[in-house]
Amino acid sequence: MRHWALVLGLLAAAAPFAALAEAPETAPRPLPRPAVFGVQEVLAATPAAPHRSPRPQPRPGRGPATPLAVATEAAVVAATAAPRDPVAALLQTLTGTRPASAAGAAAPLAGASALAVARSTRPAPRPKNFVRLAAAAVTAPRAVSRKGSVCGVPEIKGEALAPIDGWGACGIEAPVQVTSVSGVALRQSPRIDCKTAVALNDWVRKGVIPSVGKTGGGVARINVVAHYACRGRNNQKGARLSEHSFGRAVDVSGVTLKDGSTLTVLDHWRSPKFGKIIKAMHASACGPFGTVLGPNADRFHQDHLHVDTARYRSGSYCR
Repeated sequence: MRHWALVLGLLAAAAPFAALAEAPETAPRPLPRPAVFGVQEVLAATPAAPHRSPRPQPRPGRGPATPLAVATEAAVVAATAAPRDPVAALLQTLTGTRPASAAGAAAPLAGASALAVARSTRPAPRPKNFVRLAAAAVTAPRAVSRKGSVCGVPEIKGEALAPIDGWGACGIEAPVQVTSVSGVALRQSPRIDCKTAVALNDWVRKGVIPSVGKTGGGVARINVVAHYACRGRNNQKGARLSEHSFGRAVDVSGVTLKDGSTLTVLDHWRSPKFGKIIKAMHASACGPFGTVLGPNADRFHQDHLHVDTARYRSGSYCR
């Protein structure tokens, strides 16, 4: 009897624990985490991704095909096309037939891109005096030694002379005999005044040497054919005294080059090859000298350039 009472007591004590051991049919829904609260709203606000990426914007200066772009592409195709056979071209002209490839000549243009890189622009034409500008790079080295120089300019070599008292108004108060200017020898070593010597040096340095450039190796000598002489203009009797009468003029027939060749006014003024050099020498004298006369002046100057330092109110007189 006591045994059964003990069993019943144990069963009564274990009843609450048996109820706790039985699992519920559904678990309760957990609370959302604070960090992800509102994720649905964020996902709902995100737009859908595009099916393909957008086409990039064209580069500056590019755009839809224009007549210029089409013409440029046509020029590119024409420039890169294979050269035509001259014999075949002649036969086609005589027979009036077209080559088989002519029909498909436009095929490359049909597939050409309007955004293709265009050809570079055509360079600007060279200046008319390009030859003179290029030759200007050839200049004589400046003399640094004053030994043997006259007129206070190291580049003018020669000697001072006693005053020349000529007939009537002719003569030179302070003459010099010049042997070279800017390193270039002078034929006849002209007797002139210092003003004319300085002008001659400037002309040779800035005009004659650049005009000749590297032709024949450069200038070796200036061929002076007349300087001081008491006479009338153009050696005409009764004419007004020439600037030669005062040591203010020099006549130059041409230049001798370092290779031994000679360029003369008489032979090369109208020369297709050397005419530009002689004419450039003539033009460059207009400035250092007040008067410059050449073959276009008159019949007396067909074989030489006359240069003198006479000045006029209207400026230099150059013919």
